[in-house]
Amino acid sequence: MSSEKKVSSNVVWHHATIDRQRREALNGHKSVILWFTGLSGSGKSTLAHAVEEQLYEMKCRTFVLDGDNIRHGLCGDLGFSDDDRVENIRRIGEVAKLFLEAGVITLTAFISPFRSDRERVRNLVPHGDFLEIYCRCPLEICEERDVKGLYKKARAGEIKAFTGIDSPYEEPLAPELAVDTGSESLEESTAKVIGLLKSRGILN
Repeated sequence: MSSEKKVSSNVVWHHATIDRQRREALNGHKSVILWFTGLSGSGKSTLAHAVEEQLYEMKCRTFVLDGDNIRHGLCGDLGFSDDDRVENIRRIGEVAKLFLEAGVITLTAFISPFRSDRERVRNLVPHGDFLEIYCRCPLEICEERDVKGLYKKARAGEIKAFTGIDSPYEEPLAPELAVDTGSESLEESTAKVIGLLKSRGILN
């Protein structure tokens, strides 16, 4: 997998007069990246949006970066080869970093199958600003759900390099939170994420 980063030339970082701390003070809460990872069908998007709904009710500034939605625009030129998966997550990491500086609680829902990619995003931001949330769900349950019919196509050989079938998913070794989305209710998983945010001082 290629991990070389092209650097633009003749550019200088412009420091804004309104910084992250002032934006957080205006919002009334700290900003953070909540990185939901797991197999297709594990409930990442469902959980991210449920958490956002609860945060919205708490008057928090939030935004969900969803895997499918991002591939309609920002990453519409990428396929699903290993190199394209790496680039997809690199771009998302940079976008999430900008949202972090904007004082927003950013929720990302991406399979992000490779540990090295998730760690690369973690290393983009200060310690404690990247919270990895592993949506742990057995492959057989994900296949039973098969909301998009992708597993059926992958098993039939119609989709190549599908995560969990013929492309690997590397489970997080030490996520900030693991939720068993295959067995617990959405309400239980959502409560755990909100509890994590409170324990980390993101929410009052």
